[in-house]
Formats: sequence, C-alpha cells, structure tokens
Amino acid sequence: MSSGHIFIGETIGTAVLILLGGGVCAAVTLKKSKAKDAGWLAITFGWGFAVLAGAYIANGYSGGQLNPAVTIGIAIKTGDWSKVPVYLGGQLLGAMIGAFLVWVTYLGQFTAHLTDPEVIAGHDVDPAGPVTRDGARNPGGPVLGIFSTGPEIRNPVQNLLTEIIATTVLVLFILTQGMTNGLALNGLGILLTSLLVVGIGLSLGGPTGYAINPVRDLGPRIVHSLLPLPNKGGSDWGYAWIPVAGPIIGAVLAGGIYHLAFA
Repeated sequence: MSSGHIFIGETIGTAVLILLGGGVCAAVTLKKSKAKDAGWLAITFGWGFAVLAGAYIANGYSGGQLNPAVTIGIAIKTGDWSKVPVYLGGQLLGAMIGAFLVWVTYLGQFTAHLTDPEVIAGHDVDPAGPVTRDGARNPGGPVLGIFSTGPEIRNPVQNLLTEIIATTVLVLFILTQGMTNGLALNGLGILLTSLLVVGIGLSLGGPTGYAINPVRDLGPRIVHSLLPLPNKGGSDWGYAWIPVAGPIIGAVLAGGIYHLAFA
C-alpha cells in the first residue's frame, strides 16, 4: 500500500466512521430528531455499525485501521513504524470531516435544539459549565456529547484507567485475530471487531463514553470548537487529553501483552 492510498483510505474510512457514529449520537440527543431519547443501546450499536462501514470501505486501500491506537498497536507488533504518521494524519483529517458532516446533516436540529428555551435554561452555557451529579464542574456545552466523550464522574485517574482498559481489550483483540485462519485479512475480522466495539460500549462504555480512539474524540472536539453553533458552551479542553492519552497507553499495553504472551 502506497502512502497516498493509505492516506485516502484512512481519511474516507474515518470520515464515514465519525459520520455514522456521531450521527447516532445526534439522532438520540437533538430535539426534532425522530430518534430522540432512543438510548444507550442505539448508541452502542450505531457505533458498531459505524466501525463496520468505515473499515470495510477503507480495507482495500489502507487496511481500515481508522484509529491511532490500532495503528500504534500494529506497529508495536510488526516493528514497522514507517507509515504511522500517514495513518494518523488521514485518521485525524477524516474524523474532522465526519464531524463536520454530522453538523451539516442535522443542521436544522442543531439550531432548534440550541435555541430552545428549555435547553438553554437547563444547561449553563458559561464556559465554567453546570454542576454535575457528582458536584464537579462540567465545562462541556449542551451538544458536546455529539462530538466527543465525557465522564459521568469526573475523576481523571479513574477516567484514564477506564479508557486504558477498554482500548487494551480492543487492540489486543485486533492483534490476535491474525493468529488463526487469517481473520485479519478478510471481512470476517472486520465484522468481529465491529461486534467487539458494541460489546465494549455495553460493558465498559458507561463511565466515560468509551472513546477508545484518540481521533474519534480529538477531531470532532476541534470541529465543535470551530462551528458557529449558538449557545454551544465550551469544548471541555481540560478533559480532552484523557481520551487521547488513555487509548495510546492502552495500545502500548496491548502490544506488550501480545509480545509477552502470544509472539
């Protein structure tokens, strides 16, 4: 695979991933959406299908990694870091494009939601944010959850550990697929990984919203900060390092476990 093919494949595949994943979050969150309040099951399955679509689309061009944590884990496994910057560049650009397309798709719903008096009254749009259930300040705006993740209980150590554990499961699963029957080389491997993403969301996603992918959180958070959304509030940059650092650490752990236990 050439660098050009990798960059194009990862950009398009990640854009589709974020468009469909962010799209289900928008569908469940925004007023005037037919899927309003559809709940956590809709979100977890929506993200699983988003991984399925994005990875299948990109598979022939780049291998459909779509996630810096996966790319780093594979580099640790193989020892080949030469194309890692190309993968990461395409993934970040694709994540930003996908988040922008979510806004375009739900433009009317975003406007209706963010100008609704009930929404404005129920959410402090001051950058300091409202007080959350655990008594901490949450500087995220009323639609930030469509673009990026955030914790239910704001505890940096716990939040970081949650992201590390969930990403370690994801990356270790991907690294060990190629050990049997060549699953990583065909569509079955992509299907199994997509189902695992659903499982991670159901089992481990409750504390932080399971970023398990640095660009899935960082790219859309950047877009949220730039979009002309009325009453959008802050982008919670104080938390933004956790869904980046946690998955990267998880990828390194998964690569280490692979070499110690399976290589």
